[in-house]
Amino acid sequence: MSYRDVATKQVLIWSCTSVGARMPVAMAPLALVFLVRERPGGYALGAALAAAYVLGEIVGAPALGLRLRPDRARRQLAGGLVAGTAGFVGLGVFPGAHPVVLAAFAFVAGGAPAASAGALRALLTDLVPARAVAQAMSTETMLMSGVWAVSPAAVTGLALGAAPRLPLLLAAVLMASAVVGLWLLPAGWGRDDAQGLGKRQAQEGAGPGPSLLGLLVGAWPVFVTGAASLTLLGLAELVLPALLEQRGIGVGWSGPILAGMAVAAGLGAFLYGLRTWPGRLRTRSVVLIVGMSVCVAGAALIPTKAGIAAALAVSGMLQSGALLTRNLSLREALPPSTLAAGYSVMYAAAGAGYAAAGSFAGALLQVTAPSTAVLAGVALTLLLTAVGWWGETRSGGRAARGADTVVTAAPAGSVGSVGEPAAPRCLDAPGPEGTAIRGGGDPEHRL
Repeated sequence: MSYRDVATKQVLIWSCTSVGARMPVAMAPLALVFLVRERPGGYALGAALAAAYVLGEIVGAPALGLRLRPDRARRQLAGGLVAGTAGFVGLGVFPGAHPVVLAAFAFVAGGAPAASAGALRALLTDLVPARAVAQAMSTETMLMSGVWAVSPAAVTGLALGAAPRLPLLLAAVLMASAVVGLWLLPAGWGRDDAQGLGKRQAQEGAGPGPSLLGLLVGAWPVFVTGAASLTLLGLAELVLPALLEQRGIGVGWSGPILAGMAVAAGLGAFLYGLRTWPGRLRTRSVVLIVGMSVCVAGAALIPTKAGIAAALAVSGMLQSGALLTRNLSLREALPPSTLAAGYSVMYAAAGAGYAAAGSFAGALLQVTAPSTAVLAGVALTLLLTAVGWWGETRSGGRAARGADTVVTAAPAGSVGSVGEPAAPRCLDAPGPEGTAIRGGGDPEHRL
């Protein structure tokens, strides 16, 4: 396995477009705090604006992702990105506006482009050969790790060195550049799958199968496990300053430690894509999340900053691999033309998990030590992972027993129904994880 199939001009254009769409997301929460911190009650207001932004993402990702159609993806994505750009412009141009107005701008900036993350991932996997899907997703994770490592420094430097509004105006420029990038990429993805099914249904009179919503509900174990891993890392990040203070370590080390964790996550994604890993995807996911939980628990108990940094760096490496297994599992659980909706729901689940981690951390820190709060988060993560693994095991068994029925994507003009019994599986169609992996982006059986 290698990354040669990913080193193409189209993937390079996709990477630039993705950075333009995703870096504003990484910049926004901290940029909103800097925007209003000099106003009375500025830090509390900044936290509220960041919450409005995240709420917009949580609402927008599934609401808009479920409406994405492969044949109209470019226009739908462009519309969301343009609206998001307008939200960032409003925040940057009117920093002294009433808090309700700023919250509305923040909600639009977060919600309008929220479906772009899932749609761009679906488009990326359509740009590479099926054998290179794992490498493509690893490349995306490395790229996003770099974005999240650079964004805090960029926001802090611009806000303190120039003007608090500049990070948000930069975010608007970046998001606008992503709109331009969309027109250099294919207009959609998975359309052959959708059109092929439409012709076969017309010829054979096949009835409607499971709805898109039904397919997404059936993939709930993947969402639960994916959200669990991100919730744990979110809790570790949010509690880290208090944990360092508990150990008598300067809280200023929080930034370098988190930057190291982001870099380690990129390295972990790169290593995951280098070779074939044994076991089914759900088994790999459990092993990686358990290993990550052990590392985070170690960070809560280790008294030195070097030990804490090392433990969180290893946990970041494992977490990126766990997230990749979840995305690959989702690719097997859903038809190709519905993947953007699935990725969008995963994005919303991750955002909800991160928001819940913040509330959970705030509540626990009122009654217990930071180290205990982290250990409680580890216990919750392991519980959610067990629930997700149990759900995947059950659904895998059902899929294996019903392998003669293949679920395929709906016609492009209909978001609603999918399904065609006893049809031969197309090369890129997802297969049940309860059996050996055949397809789902891996025709050479290398996963």
